[in-house]
Amino acid sequence: MDTLKEFQKMMAEQTDLALATVGADGIPNVRVVNYYFNPENNVIYFATFKNNDKVKEIKQNQNVAFTTIPKKENEHIKAKGIAIKSKKSIFDLADCFCEKIPDYRETIEYGGKSLIVYEIHFKTATVVLDLSNIKTLKL
Repeated sequence: MDTLKEFQKMMAEQTDLALATVGADGIPNVRVVNYYFNPENNVIYFATFKNNDKVKEIKQNQNVAFTTIPKKENEHIKAKGIAIKSKKSIFDLADCFCEKIPDYRETIEYGGKSLIVYEIHFKTATVVLDLSNIKTLKL
């Protein structure tokens, strides 16, 4: 398995990830978010509405974990990282999101002014093709 090639393919093709944060009570919380991965800086971008639980939890604890949601069989990426509020807006990244997820334009038109963008920075990722093809990649 060419781990880097498979990683790049999955990050480009998959559109959703399950993002885990930790609440003030120390209990994990998972939700599905759309994302855009920039292969030039190895950063995941996702947008969320201001003042929701996700925003509050990330303010309290920037440590997150995620797994992409497979589109084909069991292929997915999983990693742990740090989530930080991005200096970019959803309007800065609109073309990137919409190229990957064409229907995302409706989300931006509906709630763009209420969306904030977060970045997930991570140094390693586990690439899973199937039960016998699992490797960790250093970015």
